[in-house]
Amino acid sequence: MKVSEIPYKRYTVEEGREALNAFRDSASSAKCSEDVIDARKRFIDEMYIEYSTAASLANCRFTLNTKDEFYEQEMAYYDEAGPLFEQILTEYADIMLSSPYRCELESKMNPRIFRSYEISKLAFSEKTIAESQEENAFVTKYSKIMSELLFDFKGDRIPLSILRGSLESEDREIRREAAVAIGHGLSTVSNELDDYYDKLVSIRTDIARKMGYADFTELGYYRMGRLDYNREMIEKFRQNVVSDIVPLVEQIKRATAEELGIDRITFWDEAVYTSGDAPSPVLSPEEIFEEGRRMYHDMGEEIGGFMDRMLEAEAFDVLARDGKWGGGYCTQFAKYKQPFILANFNGTSGDIDVLTHEFGHAFAADNVFKYGETELDVGGMETAECHSMSMEFFCWRYMDKFFGANAEKYRRKHLLSAICFIPYGCMVDEFQHIVYSEPTLTPAQRKAVWLELEHKYRPYLSYEELPYLSEGTRWQYQMHIYESPFYYIDYCLAQTVALGFLSRMQKDYDEALESYIALSRAGGSVAFEELLRRADIPSPFADGALSGIAECVTSILKSLK
Repeated sequence: MKVSEIPYKRYTVEEGREALNAFRDSASSAKCSEDVIDARKRFIDEMYIEYSTAASLANCRFTLNTKDEFYEQEMAYYDEAGPLFEQILTEYADIMLSSPYRCELESKMNPRIFRSYEISKLAFSEKTIAESQEENAFVTKYSKIMSELLFDFKGDRIPLSILRGSLESEDREIRREAAVAIGHGLSTVSNELDDYYDKLVSIRTDIARKMGYADFTELGYYRMGRLDYNREMIEKFRQNVVSDIVPLVEQIKRATAEELGIDRITFWDEAVYTSGDAPSPVLSPEEIFEEGRRMYHDMGEEIGGFMDRMLEAEAFDVLARDGKWGGGYCTQFAKYKQPFILANFNGTSGDIDVLTHEFGHAFAADNVFKYGETELDVGGMETAECHSMSMEFFCWRYMDKFFGANAEKYRRKHLLSAICFIPYGCMVDEFQHIVYSEPTLTPAQRKAVWLELEHKYRPYLSYEELPYLSEGTRWQYQMHIYESPFYYIDYCLAQTVALGFLSRMQKDYDEALESYIALSRAGGSVAFEELLRRADIPSPFADGALSGIAECVTSILKSLK
């Protein structure tokens, strides 16, 4: 079945409540642990699959066209229903945690499921349902305004997803004009962006305090479902980034500025790593996918066969257009065991990263359908991003087909952007920690915080001569800050893992790929650091891990022409 043919039907809170009540009755009359497991499968798994499929379809079709009034209304419904479904799942978790057969259940089920029940209880309170509904509504408003915002550039009005491609132009003046256009465009909605974030910070803080937390940060970690690491571990990771990764990035940027013949790197130079044309695909979008099919079949029939199924289902929507959500994602429709990828091609190397990065997510989702546990899914977001970021590097050996004579230039740019991203991701994370620890900060004070963090994590970067962006507003189009607080650090953790796989594949590609597939199959059934131990990849939390990564990157860069 093609994705466009998947029927949509709203799954209601009332249906979810009926499934919970049926499970409750069956669990209370259970004669043994197997009866509870059977009831869980019949009622809760089925409910979760139906609800998640309907909600994912509604979100997908809304993001494909944020002007579609029907799916805008459906999103409004799920904004209201989401917290009510959280309540249902929390009540289900209570039943499982208090079951007289709990010890037997933990021996027959993955014990991580019971830890996830404990986390889910810490992440939800029925006292805050109304506030959570209001929070969801503001997130949707932010998504809509950013999706429909058009920027004036060279006589055209274009979405941000297209405009950002010009930040990689060979012509520095074009890059500067694109950066100026971004600043001007954001300034036209500055009041709304500040207001939405004010509201979100305030609402999230109120929710946390009503639940007994000092601020939103602790609750934010529970909402992310983090089973394997905490705030202190993240703080140590960020400190290590400042000491071990930031100096390497500064060195890289100094060399880049010298190659470009400029005094220092400005915001409009940030996405450029070499002089001359940026490496861009030599293939049309249709050819990219055909070559992608051949690439994945060469990796192995398991991966190639999955790519065939994705193409047959028309499970990619990658062409940018007015009204389409400006980011990229992979989602899944569990009832149909079908992943789906949305992106916005803009003619840059990022188009190929979509084919590799989001496909890594989709492949992991397919593995969960085959081997995994519904409630544990692909794991935490740090694990999920390992699947995607590592796949980008496994595709390196095929880049000649996509970039022709510029393939080696692409690999170099890709590696440089990977290592240079880590400090930026940490900056996004620390910004959120500061904001939620000081929720009364004014918009001007938040912008000042951002500028301070820029100096800490990207001391080489200048915003001079840029309207609006020079005020400390770059974060306003980092959608995760509004939509998914505390998610972004998971990209940084996963990037270190991906670089670990890159190091391994220099020695034995096939063995590294086999370890990657095993990691993907394990999904969320295994703790993050144990997954890495099995794959022979250093944990990002281990002492010396980041200095080792810096050495690895330096070595590989020397080998790239």
